[in-house]
Amino acid sequence: MSALTVMLKNVLIFVLLAVPGYLLLKGKKLRTEDSAPLSKLLTEVGVPFLVFSSTLKLEFTSELTCTMLITAGLTVVYLLAMFPASALLARRDDAKRRGMERFSVIFANNGFIGIPLAQAVFGDGSAVAAYVIVINILNNVFMFSMGAPLIAGDSSARNLKKAIFNPVILAFVLGFALNLAGLNAIVPEVMTYCTYFSNIVTPLSMVILGMKLAGVPMRALFATRRMYWVSALRLLVFPVLGTAAVLVLYKLDLLWVSQDAVLAFFVAAAMPCAGMASAIADQCGGDTENAVKFTLGSTILSVVTIPVLYWALRLLV
Repeated sequence: MSALTVMLKNVLIFVLLAVPGYLLLKGKKLRTEDSAPLSKLLTEVGVPFLVFSSTLKLEFTSELTCTMLITAGLTVVYLLAMFPASALLARRDDAKRRGMERFSVIFANNGFIGIPLAQAVFGDGSAVAAYVIVINILNNVFMFSMGAPLIAGDSSARNLKKAIFNPVILAFVLGFALNLAGLNAIVPEVMTYCTYFSNIVTPLSMVILGMKLAGVPMRALFATRRMYWVSALRLLVFPVLGTAAVLVLYKLDLLWVSQDAVLAFFVAAAMPCAGMASAIADQCGGDTENAVKFTLGSTILSVVTIPVLYWALRLLV
């Protein structure tokens, strides 16, 4: 099976999981506001258990740990470079709309889609999935420390406590410590327990997406020119440039960058706009309308961009 077919199949399955949420809202079985508690369940329970169980399964060899640290360093450089780059390419008029554009371009949906997709394509407990988890942790730190002020148009919106002490980071630290303690071998039932919760991430995140999609007229969604511009930057321009830079390091055998690290960086960079955009916009009084449009539009368009870019990458690695 070709690289294009493998990725396309998995992305399509993910997108089709949004259908129940769409139909339930259209059929008035659910209301738009019902997505709020579901989102809380996803971010506070599902994703942390996904990160915890994935970390618990890893075999922390010296090579894996070293590449994790290198991946973390490259991710920090990438995210820091995205801030000035997005400033040059975002609109100039309204501060909050400009902030939402920059946030949507910088931050990808790694937690809800990236990690599950990496597990589906490369295997649960794979090195690629592990590196995507590390990237997602840093993504969360930057999202609340530097991303939230962009959306609010106010530097006082920075939440360092939430950036550092969020459930994803705590789940990774706890999973790492218990992994070294050999908990998985001593009490395997812990993994079974965690798996039940981690398995809700993909279907629940897509059901929520389907509910939001049902609440936005398709004509309004695809008639927004800025949605295409933001999606092009998020799905094509920056993923290609970022992955190309990491690929060059791999080809030149620099910084111990592995093939798995290149693939992980691609998966993390090529995801659509972060699903947390609208939630943070609600909390900070930001541009919620465009947050929803950018997230939904880029997710739909990613059905094409992710498999095609992945196919092209696999020709090189």
